[in-house]
Formats: sequence, C-alpha cells, structure tokens
Amino acid sequence: MNKKNILLEVQDLHVYFPVRRGIIFKKVVAEIKAVDGVSFAVAKGETVGLVGESGCGKTTTGRAILKLVESTKGNIKYNGEELSGYSQKEMLPLRHKMQMVFQDPYASLNPRMSVVDIVTSALIEHKLITRNQRQTKATELLEMVGLDPRYMNRFPHEFSGGQRQRIGIARALALNPQLLICDEPIAALDVSIQAQILNLFKDLQEQLSLSYIFITHDLSVVRHVSDHILVMYLGKIVESGDRKMLFKNPLHPYTRVLLSSVPKPDPVYERNRKRIELTGEVPSPLNKPKGCSFSTRCPNALPICSEHVPETVKINESQAVACHLYANG
Repeated sequence: MNKKNILLEVQDLHVYFPVRRGIIFKKVVAEIKAVDGVSFAVAKGETVGLVGESGCGKTTTGRAILKLVESTKGNIKYNGEELSGYSQKEMLPLRHKMQMVFQDPYASLNPRMSVVDIVTSALIEHKLITRNQRQTKATELLEMVGLDPRYMNRFPHEFSGGQRQRIGIARALALNPQLLICDEPIAALDVSIQAQILNLFKDLQEQLSLSYIFITHDLSVVRHVSDHILVMYLGKIVESGDRKMLFKNPLHPYTRVLLSSVPKPDPVYERNRKRIELTGEVPSPLNKPKGCSFSTRCPNALPICSEHVPETVKINESQAVACHLYANG
C-alpha cells in the first residue's frame, strides 16, 4: 500500500479493561484483553472488513480508533497525524472526519428528537450552521440517503428499521467525514432490507470518496462490500488479505471455519457443503490460552500452538496469517 494513500494507520493497538475487587480500595486483580495487538491500515476510498464472532473485540477496536474508549497502548494515525495521546478536546476537530454508524437503529436514535434535529445536531454543536439553516441541510442529507425530506419533523418511532438506519447514516454524513466506522450496520435489519442498505453504502462511497471500516460477523456481507478483510479472533488479527484471495484460498483454520458456514445460492453446492464444526466455547478474554488463542478449538492444532503465540507471516503480497502451520513459509 502506498504510504501517501493511507488515511488511517493502526499499529499494535491494545485495549485492556481492569477487573476490580473490593468495596473501598477496588484493587485491580485482572485485565480483560479486549484488543490485543491489532495492526492494520485503511487507504483512501477503501473498505476494510473486520470480521469475527461476537466478543472478539471488533467493536472495541472501532471505538478505540474514535477514542470513544481509551486504548491501553498502541498508535493511531489519521492522515499521518498521531492521535493516541489526544484528549477529548483535542479530538473535536477530527470528529468532522471520522464518524460511526451504530448497529441498532432502534437504540442509537434519540426518541425525543425529531429527524431534523437528529441529523443536524452535530452541525449546530460545531457551529457549522445556524438553527435557521437546519431544514435546508436536513433536506440535503435525507435525500442523499434515499428518504423523503417531507417527514423530517417526525420522530424515530414513526419509521421502519431500514429507514431509521438511513437516518443514522445521514447523521454520520452531516459533518462530511472521510472515514465511516460501520458497526454491524445491517445486523438488526430484515434480510429484505439489508441489501438495500449495503447498496446505499456502496453508492455513497462512490459519490463522496468515503473510506469504511465495516465491522460484522457475517463473511457474506464483507464479501459484498470490502476490498480488504481482517479476520479477528479473541482480540487478535489471525488473517488478513485481499477479498478475492481470502475467499479463494483461506489460510487460517478459523477463517476456513467461518467460510464453511457461509451459504451459497446453489442447491448442488449446499447439498454437498461440508461445514467445519468447532468444539468447545470461545475462551474468556479474561483468561486466554497460553499460546495461540484458537488452539483450544482448532482442528489442526500442533503441540507448539498451546505453548507459543504465533507470529504474523506474510504469505504473499495480499495475504498474511498468524498461524504456526505457516511459520516456516
């Protein structure tokens, strides 16, 4: 990736949450390692898919980038500017450039605010428009996401789930960002609506030259929208690669497990599809296995897997994997 084309760069990001005990002193007795050494980059105009099971640290990674949660250590650079040590006040000018679309359109919109107030509140807060300009700007934003601006004075409960998510997207676009972090943005929607929202994201990317981090547990979704895919397990990136290469030749056993469960609209394929079943539960981030985090469930585990954490190995120009099966190339 050309360094000049990089919009966001994350290096060795860690997010640990302390576990405290005691009524008065609240002594720290352990740490939950939600994100444990994550590194990746997002180019301008690119979509990076971050995929993995629930609880693997995807959402925490996204929130740490926006400093909605504080990172324990690591570096976050936006357009070459180091953000790691920034306070919330210092982050304010960058809020224009990085926004988040949340998972639940029912919970992420204030039920007491009308749509016009929801989509323009950030603009008024940043003093980019006056209150008299709200309706004009709201009309522009709602038309951009495919909603009728005549309904801008209605409240969120008067809209369907898909319409509410469009309102959430319009709110995120209000400050004219360059990067959107989309946290499971279609998971709470009906299947019939999901494709419409995904197509909206793609159209907006072409129109506005947006970059996306698309967080999801569904590989079929990232296949539709992503240029580059990161597979995450228990706080770590276990495989990364170009979308076509990753789907054609998955390397990590966990990636193969995820892909084996992705259905295809082909009856013959579905009849013969062999799904890889995992045994056991996802280990707690409070008590991770000693070596590879996936070793307790991996169908290809070696003796070394339970003893040593695997290094990330670059297999080719577009793929890298953290697995002892590839330690010697």
